[in-house]
Amino acid sequence: MTRPPSRFRVLWVALGFVLCGLGVLGLILPGFPGTVWFILAAAAFSRGDPRWEAWLLSRPVVGDLIRDYRAGLGMPLRAKWIACACIVLAVAFSLGRIPVLVGQVVWVLIGLAGVLFITLRVPTRRNMP
Repeated sequence: MTRPPSRFRVLWVALGFVLCGLGVLGLILPGFPGTVWFILAAAAFSRGDPRWEAWLLSRPVVGDLIRDYRAGLGMPLRAKWIACACIVLAVAFSLGRIPVLVGQVVWVLIGLAGVLFITLRVPTRRNMP
């Protein structure tokens, strides 16, 4: 993969830190996923500066999750159920706060897309290595 120009690499690194911040929030806040943000942060760091990607991959727990995702090992079945339930609950509880019907429909479709992605595209790991 060719490296982007240096001005874009700075933006990729900045995006990586923003995504890491969201990942940390996901570890703290119930119902807010964390792993997906760390996976996206690793992807952003890989485009911006491999040293930051290596730093993120060296973090305990987070690094293992990213490596498992990249290796195609998928998610444990229990984690998939929890992730889908969190998406459904988040959409259900926030739906009433969207005043426009079109916005509500779009929000439900986004939630549905998330659930479909997790159930159909993310491999299921039935046994923990």
